[in-house]
Amino acid sequence: MTVVVPIGSAKSAPAAQPERVGVLLVNLGTPDTADARGVRVYLKEFLSDPRVIEDQGLKWKLILNGIILRIRPRRKARDYLKIWNTEKNESPLKTITRAQAEKLAAGIADHDHVIVDWAMRYGNPSIRSRIEALTAQGCNRLLVVPLYPQYSAATSATVCDEVFRVLAGMRAQPTLRVTPPYYDDPDYIDALAVSIDAHLATLPFQPEIIVASFHGMPQKYVDKGDPYQTQCIATTEALRRRMGLDATKLMLTFQSRFGFDAWLQPYTDKTIEQLAKDGVKRIAVVTPGFSADCLETLEEIAQENAEIFEHNGGEQFAAIPCLNDSDPGMDVIRQLVLRELQGWI
Repeated sequence: MTVVVPIGSAKSAPAAQPERVGVLLVNLGTPDTADARGVRVYLKEFLSDPRVIEDQGLKWKLILNGIILRIRPRRKARDYLKIWNTEKNESPLKTITRAQAEKLAAGIADHDHVIVDWAMRYGNPSIRSRIEALTAQGCNRLLVVPLYPQYSAATSATVCDEVFRVLAGMRAQPTLRVTPPYYDDPDYIDALAVSIDAHLATLPFQPEIIVASFHGMPQKYVDKGDPYQTQCIATTEALRRRMGLDATKLMLTFQSRFGFDAWLQPYTDKTIEQLAKDGVKRIAVVTPGFSADCLETLEEIAQENAEIFEHNGGEQFAAIPCLNDSDPGMDVIRQLVLRELQGWI
C-alpha cells in the first residue's frame, strides 16, 4: 500500500548549518579562586583522575580525602596568591591560555570558517563547555590541541579521555583530530633557543649553567611504557645542538615530585642545591615542558628554587619565561595548527 503524504503536512528538516572548523587549545587547569576552597575543588578533580594517580583504590581515597584535601589546599592557596593575576582575578595560566587563543585566532583570521577557543582539563572553562559552544556555532570538525610539547598519559592522554567522554554523549559528533606532541619539532626548538637567548641578553650576568627543568613523573609510569622521559631527553638534546651547548652547560632535571614514590631523576631542587654547594654562582632555569607560565614555573622555580640556590651559596638566579603568547611561541602553535588542519581548510 502506498501512503501519500499531503504537501505541507511533513515536518521540515532542520536547515543545514554552514560547515565550520573548531580549534580547541587545552591546558592543564587552575583553581577558579586563590583560596583554600578553590584549590580544594581543583585538587579533588585533578587527583581523582586515574591518569594522574593510577591507583585510585580505597587507600588513596582515604589519603586524598582524609589528609591531602584537608591540609594541602591552604598551603597551595598561599602559593597561588604569590603569582595571582589580581587585575583579572585569575591565575596566570588562564590569562596566558586565553591570550594564546586570541592571538591564534588573529593569526589564522584569513580562514574565516575556523573558530578558535580554549579550555582547561581541570577547572574552568571546561572541555565540555567549550566543545558544546563550538558545536553550537556550527563546528562539525574539531581539532583539539593539547598544549604539552611532550606527550604523557597524565597530560595529553587525559585531555583525549575527556574529549571522548564529551563526544560519547553526543548524537551528532564532530569529526575529531588531535595534534601530536611537538617535542622535537624544529619550530619549537628554534623558538626555545630564540627565547632563551633573548632573555639572557637582558640579564646583568652570564649564567655558568642553564638548567632545563621538566615536570616530573613517577618512575613506575615510565617503566610501564609512558614515552614522556624519552621525549624530554629528545627536547633537551635538540636544544643543546641548536644552542651549541653540551650536557655540562645545559642540564636536564625534573621538578614537582609528589608523594613517596621514586620520580624521574635528577630532581631539579636537589640539582640546584648541589650546584650552589659545588661553587656555581650564576644559573638560569628554563622550563621547556610548559607552554605557559603557571604555579610550577612562577612560584616553584622562580621563587622556591631561587631561594634554594641562594641559601646554599649561589648568587645570581634567573627563571626564563615560558614561550607563552610571545611571537616565537605563537609561531609554534600556529604552524602546528595549520599543519594539522590540512585538508580541512
